[in-house]
Amino acid sequence: MVTMALLKDHLCEKALSLGFSGLGVSYPLLEAHGDWLQQWWDKGYGGTMAYLVRHGAKRWIIKELVAESCCVISLLYPSWPQGANTDEALANPDTAYIARYALGRDYHKVLRKRLSQLCHWLDEQVPGSIQRGFVDSAPVLEKALAAQGGLGWIGKNTLLLNRTAGSAFYIGEIYTSIALPADLPETAHCGSCSACMDICPTRALVAPYQLDATLCISYWTIESRDPIPEALRPAFGNRIFGCDDCQWVCPWNRYAQLAKDTDLQVRHHLHQRSLADLARLSEQDYMNLSEGSALRRCGYSGFLRNIAVGLGNARRSAENTQAIRQLQASDSPLVQEHAHWAARQQHLP
Repeated sequence: MVTMALLKDHLCEKALSLGFSGLGVSYPLLEAHGDWLQQWWDKGYGGTMAYLVRHGAKRWIIKELVAESCCVISLLYPSWPQGANTDEALANPDTAYIARYALGRDYHKVLRKRLSQLCHWLDEQVPGSIQRGFVDSAPVLEKALAAQGGLGWIGKNTLLLNRTAGSAFYIGEIYTSIALPADLPETAHCGSCSACMDICPTRALVAPYQLDATLCISYWTIESRDPIPEALRPAFGNRIFGCDDCQWVCPWNRYAQLAKDTDLQVRHHLHQRSLADLARLSEQDYMNLSEGSALRRCGYSGFLRNIAVGLGNARRSAENTQAIRQLQASDSPLVQEHAHWAARQQHLP
């Protein structure tokens, strides 16, 4: 007879064979995290992301989401592609900087397939059991769950940090009816370090463990459909989709594991495309470029809006000037307004 401890050992082996880099099991106690989330929202730190508080107790009472579940399996999957030089991209103001996680195929698609395989394997091992996998696609407090499952701690940059993987991973969950042995939470190891807070271009980390999304480059370039506040635009530099600064500077990311999955490697040379080059994309070009990619999240107008800000912060050149002029002629008022700002920043006649 297979014991739950032995089943968990086999589960870890299966997860590793599918490319996951870490696995932890928790019997969640998340009410305090739910209270914290509501307080964070009440401070106005969530911007327009009302979906973060829309589902109430489903986020912290696992049976509200999956009635049959008794515990949660949290899993880590390496996310940073190989060969994408962050320092080099940020150092060239004419290069369009795209967050490392978005350079390859959409992680939702990649992880959903792996989690489905793992759920099917559990179905076979324990007939009649219930499994449901999630990848950033349901009201799940994934970082808190992973921390309670011993996969790390929530750092001052509000991300899950792991001693052997930094924060260079995606997090997925399987809610299961199988009573697997739990893992022990890990102690926090940020200490007195404040590197993530010090480097944030817009000072969005307003206090340790406190992110004001309305100041965050990732929020504005990915989540928001509104005009980017003018006061923030110069700090965006060439970051047109997300921002990795608070991760890149974190000492724990010295141990980050690069993604081996071919689906997560850089596509369309996105790690070294120029702002002017991307500004010339038609909507159909953008749809082709972003097919199966997280870049679809911001939409075409949002993408050009972000590029216009990048061009306003870029070097003045004939190519960049031509790109700004083209964006000024856009059919989108949102893009036009940001392109006019870029022209003023470049002191164009």
